[in-house]
Amino acid sequence: MPSHSIESITERRKMRFEQALRRRQTEFSIVIENVWDPHNVSAILRSADAVGIHTVHLLYTVEDPPNLRKHGKMSSASAKKWLEIVVHRSAGECFAALHREGFTVYASHISKHSMGVHDIDFTRKTAIVLGNEKRGVSEESLSLSDGAYIIPMMGMVQSLNVSVAAAVSLYEGLRQRMNAGLYNTPQLGEDGVRHFMEKWAER
Repeated sequence: MPSHSIESITERRKMRFEQALRRRQTEFSIVIENVWDPHNVSAILRSADAVGIHTVHLLYTVEDPPNLRKHGKMSSASAKKWLEIVVHRSAGECFAALHREGFTVYASHISKHSMGVHDIDFTRKTAIVLGNEKRGVSEESLSLSDGAYIIPMMGMVQSLNVSVAAAVSLYEGLRQRMNAGLYNTPQLGEDGVRHFMEKWAER
């Protein structure tokens, strides 16, 4: 594939890069834990990009999970290539990294102690964890999280598809952060915006 630089792309595309990067949220993130269906992963990545998340964490605790190799091919290229993806092989490693960066981490989990998603203060440095399609977030990740949350359910069904739950959660974060003006100033900084404009042009 030919190598590209920021000088080789159109002004219109350059403007789109800059607009998106100026809205990128470095203090809002998501952890995807052992989600195997590549279509679910694809949908979550699209939602993450749509709300301006900069970094997505993939937590896969099984050695060489077969579907992990499919992310590059089957997940949406239009979303994946604009996100910074960090892969973790243990919950301890993942949560330690997030806590070192000052994130408060909330796991999606139904229990009597869980808060509603609307009660999370997404204006703070926040990461949410979505778990496996059948088992949900692991016990280890729950124990390492700073809290748990639920999405209110008013019908007979008491759970959502993991990609839908991610989208609902992420857009509540977007709503709060927009209201707080957190999309108005580039969290990447001016140097970061220029750096990623060059990086995106190469993609």
